[in-house]
Amino acid sequence: MGILNEFKEFAVKGNAMDLAVGVVIGAAFGKIVTSLVNDVIMPPIGLLLGGVDFSYLSATLREKTDVAPAVVLKYGVFINTIVDFLIVALAIFALVKGLNSMRRTKDEPPAAPPAPTREEVLLTEIRDALVRR
Repeated sequence: MGILNEFKEFAVKGNAMDLAVGVVIGAAFGKIVTSLVNDVIMPPIGLLLGGVDFSYLSATLREKTDVAPAVVLKYGVFINTIVDFLIVALAIFALVKGLNSMRRTKDEPPAAPPAPTREEVLLTEIRDALVRR
């Protein structure tokens, strides 16, 4: 029974629940960003570049034959995925930066400068004595 209780404590009280919630929200956020990239951002960019639809950009390496399918390099989908990743990375960076700044202002008062060491005090006294001479 000890292992079962440990697992229950890990799954319920530990960070496993937070991680599960983060994964589910992240997956939903990923779908939103993919739609944003594919349906909102890339069409105007394609229009500016002469009506190019990035999702259909590809290079055929080998044509389809009766026995083998075509070999196609879909670099347009790759471009969409890179833009997708950059938007997600930017959003996560902004979120973490915001959380860190809020945490820093609430939890940590400004750090006081450290007290001078004994050696620094002695050197300051010697300097002051030399200036008085």
